[in-house]
Amino acid sequence: MSKPINYTDKCGRISNAFYNAGLEKAQIRDLTGACRCLKRSLAFDKYNTDARNLLGLIYYETGETAEALVQWVISSNLQQEHNRATHYIYEVQGRPGRLEDESVHIRRYNQALMQAQNDNPDLAILQLGRVVDHKPNFVKAHMLLALLYIGQENYTKAGKSLYKVLQIDKNNPKALWYMSIVKSNTGRADVEKRKLKNAFSHHQMQDDDIILPPSYKENTGWQMVLHIAAGLAMGAAVIFFLVMPAREEQLNDSHNQEMAQVLEQVNQKSMEIDGIEASMAVMESERDTAEADLKAIMDENGGVLSQYQQLAHILQAYRADDFPTAVELYTELNPELIEDEGMQAIITEIRQDMEERGYQVLADLAGQARDAGDTDQALMYYQKSLDIKADNPQVIYDMAMVYHDREEEDKANELFGQVILNYPDTELAEKAKEVRGY
Repeated sequence: MSKPINYTDKCGRISNAFYNAGLEKAQIRDLTGACRCLKRSLAFDKYNTDARNLLGLIYYETGETAEALVQWVISSNLQQEHNRATHYIYEVQGRPGRLEDESVHIRRYNQALMQAQNDNPDLAILQLGRVVDHKPNFVKAHMLLALLYIGQENYTKAGKSLYKVLQIDKNNPKALWYMSIVKSNTGRADVEKRKLKNAFSHHQMQDDDIILPPSYKENTGWQMVLHIAAGLAMGAAVIFFLVMPAREEQLNDSHNQEMAQVLEQVNQKSMEIDGIEASMAVMESERDTAEADLKAIMDENGGVLSQYQQLAHILQAYRADDFPTAVELYTELNPELIEDEGMQAIITEIRQDMEERGYQVLADLAGQARDAGDTDQALMYYQKSLDIKADNPQVIYDMAMVYHDREEEDKANELFGQVILNYPDTELAEKAKEVRGY
């Protein structure tokens, strides 16, 4: 009987193989290839924190700080001890003003992209120059800057920007394509072809290599005169019958070649314009995606990054056996922004615990606030308790009594009505009727 296949172990081995391939590519600065390998590694094992940390480092190396932070936060939650991701997060967030500077650079890049789309390349180039001065490893900014220079036919500056990109990511496919356009328009491509041809060609015979036959001897006297006369006659015949038609044909061929070159240049320019327009469309899409991702990640009041941090604080409260703090933190959590499947399983367990006993902690805190005379705080805790468990007549009644004491009768009567209609056979319903004067 054959041994059953352990698919978990098999996926883990495949994930490690892709991680090792990505590591090798990263070591030779093939960051695009490394990124592809690491994403495949995580597709087979999302808990491979080494692959996730390296992917974050690659994002950080290419100027994508927000994407790097997302990977490191996920990694630090999957493996909370002995994880380099914690150090990376501290290095980014621990420096004063670091995230604010990143946000400023992203805004400038997006402004430059919009200016380029609105036929204002000079302002876009100015903005991008400021971005790459402060953030020299921002690959997207260098790429857009090179594209704008190509549009202005300033191929030398475009080549400098692309050279910087290829120093960071030597196999970036877009950078290699743009560089081929630059080389073809600066003559660099022809120079490289000639160097390659000369490097592998056979030795050509030179004038000094010609060997005179031993039978050669110098003519003298009347023989020389006859030879000169015959040579003149033969030369005239060659010029009339051979050289003149060949020269005319050569001129026609030269003219045809010039026309072909002109047409080829026109076609090349048309192709470049089409390529630039296509690239601009891709850049626009990437801009929209980057804006959405950055807004979701950097928003301190409910973004993806803050939600991962909130979940981490809840787990720390659980480990410290501080359940009331975990309950209060849970009320600020927005689980819909956390898409990682591993984190969703943890959130499901926390939600079940909150529905079983967390709501009561909030109700007790509300009662304490009410006794202390802080009705605003009491109403806030009552509402959070109902957000966790809406089917709780005692909390609804207590909340109605707070409004009643504040003489906000409309709100109080609405809540009393809910108790009377939804829980008619309870003691609380009778009390609600008495307060309302039934």
